Parts: sequence; C-alpha cells; structure tokens
Amino acid sequence: QVQLVESGGGLVQAGDSLRLSCAASGRTFSNYGMGWFRQAPGKERDFVAVITRSGGSTAASDSVKGRFTISRDNAKNTVFLQMNNLKPEDTAVYYCAASSVYGTPRRVLEYNYWGQGTQVTVSS
Repeated sequence: QVQLVESGGGLVQAGDSLRLSCAASGRTFSNYGMGWFRQAPGKERDFVAVITRSGGSTAASDSVKGRFTISRDNAKNTVFLQMNNLKPEDTAVYYCAASSVYGTPRRVLEYNYWGQGTQVTVSS
C-alpha cells in the first residue's frame, strides 16, 4: 500500500501561482511513477502531469504545458506540482497518484494509488 496526502491548494486570482505537494508513505516511493490529475465539478478526472520513477522524464497535458511543472524528491518521498499563471479553467480538485506502470502513464486506470485531493480555485 502507498498512502498519498496532497497539500497546497487554495483560492487564488488569475495569474497567480501555487505549489502543490504530495507526501507518500508506505512502499518504496521511487518504485512508482507519480502523476497529477484534476477533476472539475461534473467532469471526468483528467491527466495533468506525470514524472517517471527517477524523475528523469516528465510529460504534461497540452492545457498546462508551459505553465505547470512536475518534480519529485525521492529522498523526501514527495512529488510537487508548480502551477504558474493560473487561469479560472484550472479550478478543480487536484489529485496525486502513484503508478507501477513504466514510462509516463496518462490514464486513470494505470494508477494504483490515489490521494484524497486538494481544492484549487482560481478567480477571474
């Protein structure tokens, strides 16, 4: 089992920045690729960004590319999502997730463990 706890969400204005953190415990953190997803009310859970086990490779959705950056600190069992130039359409609950799939998985079904989510609200 891997337990994931997100933090860092909040209410910000358009153009502001936020940094989300996800602390992992349980099994060896570096054995998992880590992803961020988001879900707005009434919508499906969408892929945001992913980072490989070593942190050597990342991928992001087109909607956040150039604004959001995913990183990880395997010594601290933590993955981060730096979000810059936030827009109202970024408003959602953000979830971190751990995947045993190699590479940069983007599908919800490829992830084994999920956090409880943290709310990000961007006002215009």
